[in-house]
Amino acid sequence: MSITGLVRYIFEPRMRALEKHQTQGELLQRQVLNHLLRSAKDTEYGRQHAFDAMKGYDDFIKHTPVNTYEELKEQIDRMRHGEQNVLWKGRVQWYAKSSGTTNDKSKFIPVSAEGLQKIHYAGGFDSVALYLRNNPKSRLFDGRALILGGSHAPNYNLPGSLVGDLSAILIENINPLANLVRVPKKETALLQDFEVKRERIAREAMTKNVTNISGVPSWMLSVLNCMMEMTGKTHLEEVWPNLEVFFHGGVAFTPYRKQYEQLITSPNMHYMETYNASEGFFGLQDDPLDKAMLLMLDYGVFYEFEDMTDEGHIVPLWGVEKDKNYAMLISTSCGLWRYKIGDTVRFTSTNPYKFVITGRTKSFINAFGEELIVDNAEQGLAYACQQTGAEVLEYTAAPVFMDANAKCRHQWLIEFSKPPQDLQQFARLLDQKLQEVNSDYEAKRFKDITLQPLELIEARKGLFNDWLKLRGKLGGQHKVPRLSNSREHIDQLLSLK
Repeated sequence: MSITGLVRYIFEPRMRALEKHQTQGELLQRQVLNHLLRSAKDTEYGRQHAFDAMKGYDDFIKHTPVNTYEELKEQIDRMRHGEQNVLWKGRVQWYAKSSGTTNDKSKFIPVSAEGLQKIHYAGGFDSVALYLRNNPKSRLFDGRALILGGSHAPNYNLPGSLVGDLSAILIENINPLANLVRVPKKETALLQDFEVKRERIAREAMTKNVTNISGVPSWMLSVLNCMMEMTGKTHLEEVWPNLEVFFHGGVAFTPYRKQYEQLITSPNMHYMETYNASEGFFGLQDDPLDKAMLLMLDYGVFYEFEDMTDEGHIVPLWGVEKDKNYAMLISTSCGLWRYKIGDTVRFTSTNPYKFVITGRTKSFINAFGEELIVDNAEQGLAYACQQTGAEVLEYTAAPVFMDANAKCRHQWLIEFSKPPQDLQQFARLLDQKLQEVNSDYEAKRFKDITLQPLELIEARKGLFNDWLKLRGKLGGQHKVPRLSNSREHIDQLLSLK
């Protein structure tokens, strides 16, 4: 029997437990909320909001406000300075550095010991459990795992508290036995300079029997391309003949799928999307034929959803409807309470609860009432690429409010890994598809009265990476902002063009 065949037995009880997600979603979530309230009743936050007297969800929403990072920042800062029992019981040592807010360069998301084990590592465990369930012939554990992560941020550390990218925190705290089956070595994985790290990872990994890879698609592709240059090979299976799965997350996979399929031509290759963030691990693609993800309901995360068409109307999981766009709120065993995470989702099923990520609450263009979201953008780009044979590497878009001729439009800056032969045709196809999938955009484009045809600018090779590098955000979990009502990002990029 293979090593994977032996290890599979460890995952089988969890495979059976996950069946409750099919029919018992509300029960699982009510149990999570009760656990969170009991665990935090003696914290400062719990006493302020009478957690000990709460009987359930109705009491919870009556006495607990909706929060953004700004509302919790003062308590988090005190926790980072060593105070105990503030937002969560005990002392929280680790903080995941995330992208900044209006007032600060960075956010510091608490990662409690319980949250680390019962949210983040639980998500990784279930990724493997579901993959093995769907692939009975897998040899996953008969080789190594290439796990691409970020780095620590020692300049943000305080006595008694440590800061890093979430992926670095996971690597730092992982069971030492896991280091026997992963690459690269820990010192390499935690390097801060991504360009140095990319080369070292490639050198360390190219001689190993890698069966699975995990990471953000854009940064993983950069590492893999570096390794292909070093080895002189054409396809990845020439280097790793037993590679079988890519566990990916962080950004939409659609713009990168064709590039991966060209790099990895093996019919035995699988792709599994995960939804993990600094704030928690939320979803897994449980069916390889369905791009929607299963919402993970029995971790230390209680979910609520705000209707994007009815601001302030918030419902628990059992109140959601299919095909509506919702902003997600979470309460977690890391001390986040009714916290607006900033992501938007749409449910494709409520039995079980399955969803797709549609974008960010701040990542959309609504300069003229068009309500263009990332999900629309991804569909439009996929269609234009399919029709022209082009491949998109990175992109961002923003409005042009009024030019010298009093014309308003959307401006797209796209870096292609394979440019279309006719850039204007690509732009027309993209614009056409956006009108097809978004009626508000279509209305604003009617007869070019409100919005002119979109403008497409081709970015030079490496432009987005150069911009991220200048901002100290190259590698790790950093992402290019896709859509914005502001021209701040696109103007910075154009100045480097």
